[in-house]
Amino acid sequence: MSKLRPLIAVVDDEESVRIAFRRLLRSANLDVETFPSGAEFLDSLKSHQPDCVILDLHMPKVNGFAVQVRLAEGGIRLPVVVITGHDSAETRDRALAGGVSAYLRKPVDDKTLIEAISSAIQNPLNVITSSVKNQNNQITEQ
Repeated sequence: MSKLRPLIAVVDDEESVRIAFRRLLRSANLDVETFPSGAEFLDSLKSHQPDCVILDLHMPKVNGFAVQVRLAEGGIRLPVVVITGHDSAETRDRALAGGVSAYLRKPVDDKTLIEAISSAIQNPLNVITSSVKNQNNQITEQ
């Protein structure tokens, strides 16, 4: 962890989700930064790296799967908790094959999210690795 209070990045194109997660995570004594797009999150990694990222899969332009691939290509290893409002077996399998720490469906239960983040930070065994490039070779940027 980078600090006494872990830094959590929330990447979601829905402002209401970013605001709600910011409030929840701050109340759980976590530092939070939010990003409305995958591209903005990836740009932020030039200056610092969070302890965990909460990543929406379905966003315009650089989607969550593309973020996973770019993390792997950059050799950036960090725990990822995926959240999605568009759950399907294919989406779930693809995200989990990419090495995410947790896969959660919106709306997300507060306690479940906090537990997933805590587990991901304490046991970062499932992190994005270079194998994601091979498993997610059909990245789409909408």
